[in-house]
Amino acid sequence: MAEIIEADKAQTGKKKKPKKLSTAVDMTPMVDLICLLITFFMLTTAFSKPKVMSLIMPEKIQDEDNAAPPKIAASRTLNIILGPDDQVLWYSGMVEDPDNPPPLQVTDFSDTGIRQVLLERNEALFRKVRDFQDAVISGEIDIPRDSVDNAILQLKREDDTGPIVLIKPYKTSVYRNFVDILDEMSIVGIARYTIVDISWIEEDMVENTLNIVDETATP
Repeated sequence: MAEIIEADKAQTGKKKKPKKLSTAVDMTPMVDLICLLITFFMLTTAFSKPKVMSLIMPEKIQDEDNAAPPKIAASRTLNIILGPDDQVLWYSGMVEDPDNPPPLQVTDFSDTGIRQVLLERNEALFRKVRDFQDAVISGEIDIPRDSVDNAILQLKREDDTGPIVLIKPYKTSVYRNFVDILDEMSIVGIARYTIVDISWIEEDMVENTLNIVDETATP
């Protein structure tokens, strides 16, 4: 704030001179403003946490020569293909006959789309995890808060009924859909999933289902 100080000197018997005005800046309110800004930045810095996505990577194989690929039960296998235009295609099992592949089901990322498919396949484990969380909240199970996540991971490790999801991005899929499907895995509580390359048979399945013309194919 500026405070105007008037200097009025009376002089008798002389010609009256104009008043001299001097200005002074009061810095006291600025101190309060600086304290408020420091407090604001301290709080916003403390509450703004970096947004990261946790990915569980497979363990490194020590002896690659004698290592055998893990066996996947066809009855539990769920193939999810990230298609173009935010579309999601899925089928169960494996492609045993390339000339007669299984039909693809087309859905999206809505609540009644791929999430509903995952919930139906993972209903037993999802209910078990939800009941455990409700028991912890109600106090029926006395467990430290920092041990809840480890207990849920143990439930997922012991699960032998849930689906084994194979995520396969199509060549024109976008990165946003990849993040969306990983979010769906976390929301539904899928215990076992991995990202693999799409095969040429599955690419043909996608193109035949969506009527996509491959412009890169040679005539």
